[in-house]
Amino acid sequence: MASKRLALPEFVSLVAMLFAMIAFSIDAMLPGLPMMGLELTPDAPNRIMLVVLVFVLGMGSGTFFAGALSDAFGRKTVILLGVGIYLLGALISYWSQSLEVLLAARFLQGVGASGPRIAALAMVRDLYQGSMMARVMSIAMTIFMIVPAIAPMIGQAIIFTFGWRAVFAAFALVSFVGGMWLLLRQAETLAPENIRPLSLKSYFSAVVELCKNRIVMISMFVQTLVITFLFSTISSIQPTFEMAYSRGESFPYYFAGIAVIAGISNVVNAKLVVRLGMRKLITSALTCHVIMMSIFLAMIVFFAMPFWMYLGLVTVNFLVLGFCMGNLTALALEPMGHIAGMASSITAGISTVLGVVLAIPITQNFDGTAFALTIGSFLCGLAGLGLMIYLGPRPSVEA
Repeated sequence: MASKRLALPEFVSLVAMLFAMIAFSIDAMLPGLPMMGLELTPDAPNRIMLVVLVFVLGMGSGTFFAGALSDAFGRKTVILLGVGIYLLGALISYWSQSLEVLLAARFLQGVGASGPRIAALAMVRDLYQGSMMARVMSIAMTIFMIVPAIAPMIGQAIIFTFGWRAVFAAFALVSFVGGMWLLLRQAETLAPENIRPLSLKSYFSAVVELCKNRIVMISMFVQTLVITFLFSTISSIQPTFEMAYSRGESFPYYFAGIAVIAGISNVVNAKLVVRLGMRKLITSALTCHVIMMSIFLAMIVFFAMPFWMYLGLVTVNFLVLGFCMGNLTALALEPMGHIAGMASSITAGISTVLGVVLAIPITQNFDGTAFALTIGSFLCGLAGLGLMIYLGPRPSVEA
């Protein structure tokens, strides 16, 4: 029988698995992009990168509503509904015979993934508070951070053994196991007195309030720019390994190393943010990013970028993520404590959708080198830095 409060190890493992569905859905399929491109869009191979971006677009679109739905109908209901939609998208992806059908199915997968993404966080908030909540999230996110490191290896093993379609069968299996685990073991965590009926009026009033707040808007647009160069990097990394450096088979191992190094930034950020504050840390990270991207841009304009420098470019883009994303989210929500749930859903949705829209022209201008990614990363970093300078330092010490 489902228990409202599972033993901590089981609950953390369940939450980590729900989070990991997202990273696994992106990173595990990267080794299969060249095969998918040859079969589905041989005349325009860059279009296959949309398979990654459309998933994120769907997830961002679903994020707009997942929070409000989980407050009205319960966390468990929204997670199970999301898992069902995700599973359907994975199965359609498996049987797809055209790129257009595959893209539609991946969008559906992304919409489904938004349910676990948002409602699982709310489930943790329902059951734990204060330092205990922080501990649960820390353990879950530590497990989650391992997934990007190993997912391409798992994906490559599946794809090379059974073909690229099999990776979507793996997605379906993982989502089914996670959904059944939740269904059978975890009871609804939303207390009846905390149920909030859906209200379009309150939703749009929250949107208006967010748009009027200078801190929220700047934080959200900087987050959009970080998401842009992050997913431009993820979408183009495997084709770049394959076409520019003929290292496609070793890609998962390099990716694992980059993911591990980038994961360190989360640990360092947790130690520095209390001392330096969110704004200063974000600004410092973007300043370093712009300097490094300037060097990479000069290299690729005048010379051929060597493989080790490309690895540096990718690593820098991932490192900035660790120093910026969590801080930008917290910065945007800081003035919105009275509508934190709705605000987090809206800001995450807007920044994700806009980030994907901006990433599409960068990926579609891929020419077999890191040229488009380098220019795109430099411009995004520069614009983000400009916005943070415009925002300025906080008048008092930032918590």
